[in-house]
Amino acid sequence: MAIFGALLAAALPASAAEAPQNFAVVDTPAAVPEIGFTDAAGQPRTLADYSGRVVLLNIWATWCAPCRKEMPTLDRLQAKLGGQGFEVVALSMDRKGPDAVKKFFTEIGIEHLEVNIDTSAKAMFTLGAVGLPMTLLIDRDGKEIGRLIGSAEWDAPDMVDFIRGRIAANPERK
Repeated sequence: MAIFGALLAAALPASAAEAPQNFAVVDTPAAVPEIGFTDAAGQPRTLADYSGRVVLLNIWATWCAPCRKEMPTLDRLQAKLGGQGFEVVALSMDRKGPDAVKKFFTEIGIEHLEVNIDTSAKAMFTLGAVGLPMTLLIDRDGKEIGRLIGSAEWDAPDMVDFIRGRIAANPERK
């Protein structure tokens, strides 16, 4: 019987992975409000630019100590899972503009994340952030799957398994 249980557990899809501690999964995914920001070149962007992908949207700032600590883990997560089906979108709230973010990324060796910035911090309020960092997991249709308030080890095995499960549970649209 124990062998049967082990085989059954191994056969469960990755989507069965439980949410890591402090990650609040919503009962019914709801549309994420539209937010605007700019990329490193100052070009306008929105979450619609990532339509068709599962998105991990991280709201952060270079002056936020917990944000600074978790940024390398987000970079490693993007390196591991990023591609056509998944994207880490690190959205800075720095009022000093993209140069401050670029300098920070260079200082700590961020290689896989794009520079995205909202100098107005409107996105933070639109999304209901009570502090930084705050991260939303968004499905391919732009609906919030869940959120985590505070910092996390985004490349920890349980977190990677959980996110992989959400990607698998949310197949690509053809």
